[in-house]
Amino acid sequence: MDGNMHMILQNLEFRKEFAKLNHSTCLYEGGLWKVRVLIPDGYPYKPPTILFTNKIYHPNVDEKNGMVCLNAIDEAWSPIFCLLNAFEVFLPQLLLDPNPSDPFNKEAAALMMSDLAVYELTVKEYCEKYAKPDDEAVSSEEKTTDEELSEADAHSSDETVVAKPDI
Repeated sequence: MDGNMHMILQNLEFRKEFAKLNHSTCLYEGGLWKVRVLIPDGYPYKPPTILFTNKIYHPNVDEKNGMVCLNAIDEAWSPIFCLLNAFEVFLPQLLLDPNPSDPFNKEAAALMMSDLAVYELTVKEYCEKYAKPDDEAVSSEEKTTDEELSEADAHSSDETVVAKPDI
């Protein structure tokens, strides 16, 4: 994946953007997806917390705060993994293969199971609206809650690109 990783505000928090998933059939292809990675005290024995900072329509991502379903991370995580695995393996796999049977976004999961064509259209609409590669700034509606993002973060240019799927 393309992108750089930066430590933010001396906390164990990383902000990364990704733009290349290297998979042409991925519904999220063409979007610029921005994530925050929070490293817990027990890392690497405990997995990082991953949050999308721009809105994404995905069964395993909470639409309100962008948090990736912990079950999805916990099932795949091992202490032998490093953060690079999260960006090069876990996140692309999450976007390529959503799991509607363990949802954080129940609406997306239900739509995916009941009307795949409408689900796919909704994903593409979110990509176009919230994950445009040419957008420099993240609007306030694309950020996680105020409790999760400080005012300094809201004006920071430290975000990097994690993966933009190749078309």
